[in-house]
Amino acid sequence: QVQPVESGGGLVQAGGSLRLSCTASGRTFSNYAMGWFRQAPGKERELVARITSSATTIYADSVRGRFTISRDNAKNTVHLQMATLKPDDTGVYSCTLTGTPYWGRGTQVIVSS
Repeated sequence: QVQPVESGGGLVQAGGSLRLSCTASGRTFSNYAMGWFRQAPGKERELVARITSSATTIYADSVRGRFTISRDNAKNTVHLQMATLKPDDTGVYSCTLTGTPYWGRGTQVIVSS
């Protein structure tokens, strides 16, 4: 059983920064692409960023240039560095091992204007 666990969410003012982390044990972490998703109130969950096992990254258009995804395979952890945050970035951020049913419970990010 794999249970990703997210951390690092919180309340921040617009223009501020946060760093989210997701740790997943129980599998060979380095073999998996990892994804960060978010769900805003009243909206569907959407992909924010993804990093492959070879560290190739993709970003949603809305966050490109502001967010950076990275991974530390030695610590089974993937990070999401978020900068220049906007109120539209508010939501519950969850991570997953791409292509598996394993999702974390999420961490809340609130960006105040």
